[in-house]
Amino acid sequence: MCGRYFLTRPPAALARLFRTVDPVPNHPARFNVAPTQTSLVVRRNPETGARHLDLLRWGLVPLWAKDAAIGSRMINARSESLAEKPAYRDAYAKRRCLVPIDGFYEWAEIPGEKRKQPYAVAMESGAPMVLAGLWERWRAPDQSILRTFTVVTCPAAPRLVPLHDRMPVVLPPEAWPLWLREVEGDAASVLRPMDGAAFRIWPVSTRVNGVREDDDGLIARDPDVTPLAGLGVAEGPPAFGED
Repeated sequence: MCGRYFLTRPPAALARLFRTVDPVPNHPARFNVAPTQTSLVVRRNPETGARHLDLLRWGLVPLWAKDAAIGSRMINARSESLAEKPAYRDAYAKRRCLVPIDGFYEWAEIPGEKRKQPYAVAMESGAPMVLAGLWERWRAPDQSILRTFTVVTCPAAPRLVPLHDRMPVVLPPEAWPLWLREVEGDAASVLRPMDGAAFRIWPVSTRVNGVREDDDGLIARDPDVTPLAGLGVAEGPPAFGED
């Protein structure tokens, strides 16, 4: 599952990484991106073949939806049913996108307690984490167009299971052309968990629970929390490079 994430890398750096064409959207560093908020995705123009870095709203609104409120319940799409679910099958066939993030948050159950402990998950290397996504366009009653996206999830890698039984599909660079439909192939073949060894995991403050909280302190390691067994002991976030 992916219900909150952070993206602090400058859009210009992402544009270089993905080789997108201008213009580059303005997107300040975000430490707590939440559903129904806008964030950056990479889409491919089927007519020109060019990649574009665009701002879309998180929470997919299907073409047939009566109103946009349904998007808040469609922030994630299960990889196992993309080709069958009416909400996703057309986007899966025609409108796939990449969702660049620096890392995501997950909330783990604490034995014997009702509250949950938030953790941050990022690439150990500090590289961007590139998620498989789908996007859709929806026409509102006033005829305006709303463009939205969802994050594709899969069963969690064993190391991440203490956090949740599902995780976002993280795509390595060699899978980007296939997912963006730049090359022919079986898109389902890349919908699998990335090796858990690739990730750095650390506990963070419960301040991240509040959607209005959005500062760099949210990704700092909470020194008062002992990580769950099996997650490893990370001192905090990796050094995030610009590329």
